[in-house]
Amino acid sequence: MFTGIIEELGQVKNICKRGNITVFEVLADKILEDTRIGDSISVNGVCLSVIKKDTGILSFEVMPETRQTTGLKDLRISDRVNLERSLKIGDRVCGHFLTGHVDCIGVIRYKKYIKGNLAFLIAVPAAFIKYCLPKGSIALDGISLTIAEVKSAAITVYIIPHTLKNTTLGKKGPSDKVNVEFDILAKKE
Repeated sequence: MFTGIIEELGQVKNICKRGNITVFEVLADKILEDTRIGDSISVNGVCLSVIKKDTGILSFEVMPETRQTTGLKDLRISDRVNLERSLKIGDRVCGHFLTGHVDCIGVIRYKKYIKGNLAFLIAVPAAFIKYCLPKGSIALDGISLTIAEVKSAAITVYIIPHTLKNTTLGKKGPSDKVNVEFDILAKKE
């Protein structure tokens, strides 16, 4: 479980194939503290297990299904990624509960200021819009956000300057893709 409060921006150092497995090496600093082999780390909202820990580097193995159904397939060396360690029992939950299991890929349709506030319009597959509620929670690339507006196949979220500066959203714009995880409570049918 995660909260969607990004702890740091990592950077992809290397991507290599080992048979049908893809190995991602990510430069990190803060999240290395207390991280052990086998721990779960959210990488752009995707729950991955640490397979190796070196000085300043974490390594993750990714199955073909995970790579193809998430934005991990678009990552390149030097790309920045949002990183968060898994929630510990007793920790404060400042965002909302996330599993790290991506539901779909969203596409940024616009990034613009509306009445002085930065808004992103994110297109999501119409089949998933039923999980979106105004003032409800959503995770984009692992970032816990609040939905401001819901349309037939898109949502609007507003981004505070702190989030823009400390996550990958600062570098994203129209046509860029984001991993989307809908609120686990909204998915209960």
